[in-house]
Amino acid sequence: MTQADSINSPQADIGLVGLAVMGENLILNMESKGFTVACFNRTISKVDDFVNGRAKGKKIIGCRSIGELTANLKKPRKVMLMVKAGQAVDDFIEQLLPSLDNGDIIIDGGNSHFPDTIRRTKYVESKGKLYIGTGVSGGEEGALRGPSIMPGGSPAAWPNVKPIFQAICAKTDKGEPCCEWVGENGAGHFVKMVHNGIEYGDMQLTCETYQLMKEGLGLSNAEMHKVFAEWNQGELNSYLIEITRDILAYKDEQGNEVIDLILDTAGQKGTGKWTVVAALDSGQPLTLIGEAVFGRCLSALKDERVKASQVLKGPKAQFKGDKAKFIDDLRKALYASKIISYAQGYQLMHAAAKEYGWNLNYGGVALMWQGGCIIRSAFLGEIKKAFDKNQNLENLLLDPFFRRAMTKAQVSWRRVVTTAVKLGIPIPAISAAMAFYDGYRHDRLPANLLQAQRDYFGAHTYERVDKPRGEFFHTNWTGRGGDTSSSAYTA
Repeated sequence: MTQADSINSPQADIGLVGLAVMGENLILNMESKGFTVACFNRTISKVDDFVNGRAKGKKIIGCRSIGELTANLKKPRKVMLMVKAGQAVDDFIEQLLPSLDNGDIIIDGGNSHFPDTIRRTKYVESKGKLYIGTGVSGGEEGALRGPSIMPGGSPAAWPNVKPIFQAICAKTDKGEPCCEWVGENGAGHFVKMVHNGIEYGDMQLTCETYQLMKEGLGLSNAEMHKVFAEWNQGELNSYLIEITRDILAYKDEQGNEVIDLILDTAGQKGTGKWTVVAALDSGQPLTLIGEAVFGRCLSALKDERVKASQVLKGPKAQFKGDKAKFIDDLRKALYASKIISYAQGYQLMHAAAKEYGWNLNYGGVALMWQGGCIIRSAFLGEIKKAFDKNQNLENLLLDPFFRRAMTKAQVSWRRVVTTAVKLGIPIPAISAAMAFYDGYRHDRLPANLLQAQRDYFGAHTYERVDKPRGEFFHTNWTGRGGDTSSSAYTA
C-alpha cells in the first residue's frame, strides 16, 4: 500500500503518534488484531525505520506529517498520542486540532497527570472534538501482547474506540477484556495513577520481605527463589511475586547472581508521588503508599547512609527462632499488607469520585487490573466480587472475605513487625499497613487531645461527644484567652 493510495481513500482505523517502544508495540498489537494503523513521529527517520523494519509487510501506514496522518484516517478520526507527559501532549493537541473535524477523537495514552487530562478534555471539547485520557499498564510486553487499559474523558468517544481497545487489551482467565470505560474527564488517568501508587506499595512490601529473609534469616538467593516460587502458587500469586522469583534466580554469563550487583538506590518517575499528593489534597490516609515513596527517597541517600552506617548503632540481635515458621509468618504479613495497600487505593478513588462527580465502577477497576498490568494478582478477583456485591462498600476491609483474611493473618503479621524491630531491620510499609489497620479499627483515637491542643494555642475550636456533630466549642484554657475563637475549622 503506498501513501498516495491511502490518502486518496482513507484506510486506517486509528492513528498513533510517538514511536518509542510502547508506541511501536501498541501499533503492532493493533495490526495483529486486524486494524490498519497510521503512524507518525516527530523525528521522521523513526517512521522510516519502523515501516521498513518491524512493521514491514504489515497494515501499517507511515506518515511524514500530521496532515498526512489525519488524511489517512477513517471518520470519526481517532489519533492516539504516545508521547512524553507534559508540554509535548499540549503541543500535539494544537497541531492536531486544525486537521480534525467535529466529533474526531484525540487519545492521550501516556502517563499524564489527571488534572491535565481534566483541563485538556474541557479544552478539546470546546473545539468540537472529543478527548480520551487513558492509562495503559503492562510495560513493553503488555503493549505488544495485551495491556490493561483505563480510558476516561468524553463519554461520547468511548463507543468509537471500544472495539479497538477491547481487542488489544489483556483478557482475564474467563476471557473478559481488561478494559472498560472508567468515567468523565480525568477519571482514567486518575485510576492509572492509583494503580501506580499501589504498584509502589506492592514493590516496597516485597522488598521489605526480601530484606527480612536475606538480612534477618540469612537466606541465600536460591533459598529465597524457592520461597517466592512457592508463594506464587497460592494467595500471593501475582506478576510482582513471579518476577521476584525469577530475579532471585538470575545469573549473568560469568555466573554472578545479578541481584547482588545492583546498587540499592531506587528511581521513580513521579506517579507514586502524585498519588500521595492527591491523598493529602483529599484528606485520605494513604500511609502505606506514602512510605513506599519515601522508601525510594531514603534509598537515594546512598552516600549519607554509608557514612551513617559507620557511626549510628542499632540492635545486633540474630534471629534464633524457627525459620520455616517465620517464613510462613512473612507470607501472611505480606498478604495482609497488600490488602491494606488496595484498601487505601480504593479509599482514594472513593474520595475522588465524590470530589469530581465520577461514577466509578469499582468492581470494573479490579477487573481491568486482573490482566496485563504490573499489579495483576489472583486476589483482584476477590476485590471485584466484594464491590460487585456492594458497590457502596466504604472500605475493602469491611467485606467479609477480607475481614476474615485480616483476622487469619494478624498473629503472624504482628510477629513479623515486632521481630523486625528487634532485629533493627526497617519495614516502613509493612508496619505502616499495620498501624493503619489498628487505627481504622479503633472507635476512638487520641485526636481529642490534638483538638484540645489546637484550641489551647490557636482557639481552633472542637466538637464534643455529648453534643451534635457540627457544633463547635472553645475553652478559655488559661483564663486570659477570652471567648474569641478562630472561624476556620477543618476536621
